[in-house]
Amino acid sequence: MYLTVKETAEYLSMQESVVAKLVHEGKIRAVHDGDQYVINKDQFQNHLDQVEKAKKQFEEWRNEPIPESVDVKDED
Repeated sequence: MYLTVKETAEYLSMQESVVAKLVHEGKIRAVHDGDQYVINKDQFQNHLDQVEKAKKQFEEWRNEPIPESVDVKDED
């Protein structure tokens, strides 16, 4: 499925100018159809999957209990 620069910006939650800049820098693959750039939506799926995986790993790490240190002594 192909998206316009505006639709891609909405899909990625980015500003339209940033997406246009990334297209011109070649960091986002796009095709110019004579009128505008169109961008294949599938190229972002791998990145979005990795972001979700990283979020899950961070949440697991954050919810892990803090182990008690063997060096800490109660001096009361």
